[in-house]
Amino acid sequence: MEEQVAGYVADQQIPSRPAPAGEKGIVQVVRKNLFATPTDTVLSVVFGVFAAWLIWSILSWAVFDATFFGGDREACLTPGEGESEGACWAFVGAKFSQFMYGSYPIDLRWRPNLVAIVFALLVAGAAIPSIPFKSLNTWLLFGVFPIFALVMLTGAGFDVSGGFTAFLMLVAAITAYLLYGDDAGGLAAWPAKIALIGLIACFALIVMSSLDTGTIRFAGITFTIWSVLACLSALVSAVAIAVGMAQRAGVQIWRPVVPVVVAAFIAVLLAEDYGLRPVSTNLWGGLMLTLIVAVTGIAASLPLGILLALGRQSDMPAIRTVCIIFIEFWRGVPLITVLFMAAFMLPLLMPSGVSFNQLLRALVGVALFSAAYMAEVIRGGLQAIPKGQYEGAASLGLSYWQSMRMIILPQALKLVIPGIVNTFIGLFKDTSLVYIIGLADLLGTVRRGFSDPNWITPSTAATGLVFAGFVFWLFCFGMSRYSQFVERRLDTGYKR
Repeated sequence: MEEQVAGYVADQQIPSRPAPAGEKGIVQVVRKNLFATPTDTVLSVVFGVFAAWLIWSILSWAVFDATFFGGDREACLTPGEGESEGACWAFVGAKFSQFMYGSYPIDLRWRPNLVAIVFALLVAGAAIPSIPFKSLNTWLLFGVFPIFALVMLTGAGFDVSGGFTAFLMLVAAITAYLLYGDDAGGLAAWPAKIALIGLIACFALIVMSSLDTGTIRFAGITFTIWSVLACLSALVSAVAIAVGMAQRAGVQIWRPVVPVVVAAFIAVLLAEDYGLRPVSTNLWGGLMLTLIVAVTGIAASLPLGILLALGRQSDMPAIRTVCIIFIEFWRGVPLITVLFMAAFMLPLLMPSGVSFNQLLRALVGVALFSAAYMAEVIRGGLQAIPKGQYEGAASLGLSYWQSMRMIILPQALKLVIPGIVNTFIGLFKDTSLVYIIGLADLLGTVRRGFSDPNWITPSTAATGLVFAGFVFWLFCFGMSRYSQFVERRLDTGYKR
């Protein structure tokens, strides 16, 4: 039997042979893929003719019969007929600066230009793997740049209160407590208990800071006695964690204090007068406003979504219930309803004399709305992680936050990169809804240009909408391509 089988087994390497002559060349490839059968031939001819007609029609409208230069509507009208045959790109050229900046003062447009340049450089530094100093770049992008952009675009000089300063320090202290509470000997150790008491006291004092008990002016900020005590409570909470960390060797005890100090420094920077002319947010518009809403929503929705996803899977019923209610509520209402509530209903519910900027209300609404969707995307990634990863982290003695930060979340986020970017793209396109509440984003600014009597032609609206659509597509396509690059770079798993 073995002798019979051996007769059919090659005992040496068989050299590769060239492909058959009938399978080589572009003609054969086209014939095989497009004209292999009579049905394929008919479909290829029909769709080929349709594609050729469509491409020619687009080129004729957008290029060959289009008007690229002109000072008014007359340039886009066919002489003697009164109708335009192609795109009126002269309209886009005349309104281009308005499409980019809205009504932002012309002599101050160097400020958004500078912000855009700095943002592009920092994003490039974070996105391109070969650029060094990633940690410094990350701190500049997420810590320094938001304050720089706010100061440059608005002119700063805000009326910052002590209560707002205490609130920023409270958020920073809570972040330090969650990140470094385990390093301070565990949440049951006395430093962590003191830190928790400090957080509770800070929150209570912030609530009491509205009481009129005299004011103190310091570093351009108006404090009450209660707000001063609230700031001190937040600082005590961070210091208590640092003291607990000092009991362990090789731990950088300054880390929990840094966020609280930075929060106080941010409040001082916002209250400082830099001599810049103030620019009201109702003058912002165009692509600048679109990017502000989109970038703010993206930057806020990701961390909020992570916290909501972790909270929804928490073993503590109260936290899980709150997160579920939050997610289901925001996912159950359309974004346009959220914007209407933020723009028109929220001011009616606020106490007399208390108001918030309309753009700020829209930014908060968009961020919370997107965070609910982001939470479900990230929860899917958390559920995809095998149980053994959680057990392995526990066997190493890691706490909950340490295991999430170093083991679980990196894997979960890598798995759901397509879902995360899809949410970002949807958020970027949904920014056009802010036009309904009176904020002139890119699409809103383009639509306002249609009413200019100097540019009313049959093709003005189509040209403006095509331009706006192309800008949206350009940013969305860029995010999509970069997400694919990140997926390929992080694809370190074994192939089957």
